[in-house]
Amino acid sequence: MERLTPDDPAEVGGYALLGILGEGGMGRVYLAQSPGGRALALKTIRADLTRDPGFRARFGREISNSDRVRSAWTVPVVDWSREPGGRQWLATEYVPAPSLLDWTKQHGPVAADLLPVLGRELARALTVVGEAGLIHRDLKPGNVLLGPRNPLLIDFGIAHTVDESRFTTAGGVIGSPGYLSPEQANGEGELTPASDVFSLAALLHHASCGHGPFLRPGESASVPTLLYRVVHHEPDLSGLPPLLRDALADAFAKDPAERPLPAELAERFTRVMAEGHGSRPWRAALPEALRADHASRADAISRATRAITARAAVPASAAGEHPSGGFGPPLPQPFPAPSPHAAYGRPQHAQHAPAWPPGPGTGPRAPAPPTTDERPWVGVFRRGCLTVLAIVAGLIGLAALLVVLVSEAL
Repeated sequence: MERLTPDDPAEVGGYALLGILGEGGMGRVYLAQSPGGRALALKTIRADLTRDPGFRARFGREISNSDRVRSAWTVPVVDWSREPGGRQWLATEYVPAPSLLDWTKQHGPVAADLLPVLGRELARALTVVGEAGLIHRDLKPGNVLLGPRNPLLIDFGIAHTVDESRFTTAGGVIGSPGYLSPEQANGEGELTPASDVFSLAALLHHASCGHGPFLRPGESASVPTLLYRVVHHEPDLSGLPPLLRDALADAFAKDPAERPLPAELAERFTRVMAEGHGSRPWRAALPEALRADHASRADAISRATRAITARAAVPASAAGEHPSGGFGPPLPQPFPAPSPHAAYGRPQHAQHAPAWPPGPGTGPRAPAPPTTDERPWVGVFRRGCLTVLAIVAGLIGLAALLVVLVSEAL
């Protein structure tokens, strides 16, 4: 996670932003915190794309589809933008886990004994997606989180209902080259759930070998080359373990009708597990390195949220050192100037105005007036003046009395 920049807002939709989880072509994903302290992944759309009706429709579809598929293999939706013309955002539960793509980049291919467990869980996930009447259409390593309880499917931005037969826009291809089904790659025909089965098989090939089935190790092919291979070439499955290769062979069929259903794939992987390392749940199959990754991410998020909570509770008088937290560089100190995130959760003031009103007993004080002990002649002068005034007043009163008595005698 990266710290917020001066261009980032302090909050979106009433949710405090703690840092940046990632960034793509459509916008940024932030780590956010609910008023109750719940960690969220808050996805935003760039302002210029928000004004595009097509992108608004796509993001609205992602919100609807993400909320539609509720299962153990999807991330729960918490909240979303509701202003018709406002900036769009989607808040989901934050899962402290790496994506399959990030994991294989850092640690290499997934362990052989975890592969059939991963395949079974993702096939079950696809079964639920199909039962909801949806086709994901963009299964790839970056859209799978290796969560602590289950692997999770994310990003339903281009998912469509099964009865929406067309899947291209103006002849373009929607999806990720290298993991698309042939019918997606050539942009012809109708899209069915069998398309997701092909993409799942390609995704599991990446998990096992570190690259897709239509790429050679270390190769970086162009998009047209990948699309051509998907449509016209057979995948290279030589790097797969034999049991996994047998389970996935017909999932790569060019004809969608020849591919197995997701539920059938799940059963195959269960049999592979029984023949190999035995049937184990996802949690029990996780390698120690992945468990440590989960714990490290959860701890870092906890530190980041505690730092924000502590910062909000620190009074203005305690402007000294303050604990930092989170990933990467330290979080901003409580009262730096003029960072727009220093006053997290509070209004900003004019540049030359103090950032905070001084609390009791803080801030510069006006010098105390000097005492009479410091200037004794002042006290003597004041007392002399008062004595003279008293004598004059007495004489005037006596003169007035004499005038009254003389008047009465006459």
